[in-house]
Amino acid sequence: MPESKGRRRRGRQGGSGSRSGRDLSIARPGRRKTNYWYVAASAIIAVLVIGGFAIGGLNFGGSSGVAQTGSAEAPVEGLGEIHTVTTYEHVPVGDVVDYASYPPTSGDHWPPGEQSACGFYEGGLDDERIVHNLEHGNIVISYNLIDPETIDQLRDAMDDVGLAQSWGVARSYDKMPEGQVAVAAWGVIDTMDGVDAERIKIFFEAYSGNLGPEQLPC
Repeated sequence: MPESKGRRRRGRQGGSGSRSGRDLSIARPGRRKTNYWYVAASAIIAVLVIGGFAIGGLNFGGSSGVAQTGSAEAPVEGLGEIHTVTTYEHVPVGDVVDYASYPPTSGDHWPPGEQSACGFYEGGLDDERIVHNLEHGNIVISYNLIDPETIDQLRDAMDDVGLAQSWGVARSYDKMPEGQVAVAAWGVIDTMDGVDAERIKIFFEAYSGNLGPEQLPC
């Protein structure tokens, strides 16, 4: 039996409604699935970047095993005893100066050209000579060591300090107790029993070329 007009009309309306529903479902954006790998990777990168800045701040903003630099007015805390600098006039070669401490850290001294060259002097050097080195920002190591092996330890410790090649003088010195080593800069001194290589290295890093009225390598 042929369909009535009313049935055909309703059928077309129903079909049109189905197509409209399909069209709407296609046009409506679906909910994206969360990419957990992407989120995790982003979080890891963020942590690494933040950590890198933090570590960089520690390395450049604070002490990281490398000695801080100091001056006779503000020495590095715990690294040497400060001595008051008084006069530092030139006196004729051969004059004997009465120093405030032995080994001295400053004072009057022999004139230019009489300072010592860098090196290790087992035969000793005059105070009036090495004080001129101190005036130039050099580091002077005085030692009263009897045992040859201990003297070799001190020599090795000095050889291991690169700065000592340009700023270091070591000399035997009998005006201090036996077994002692004194490391001096202009106005600062650190005295130790025996040889402490790390302590000597840190002293060089802190003070060589930094103290004294003049800064001239030896």
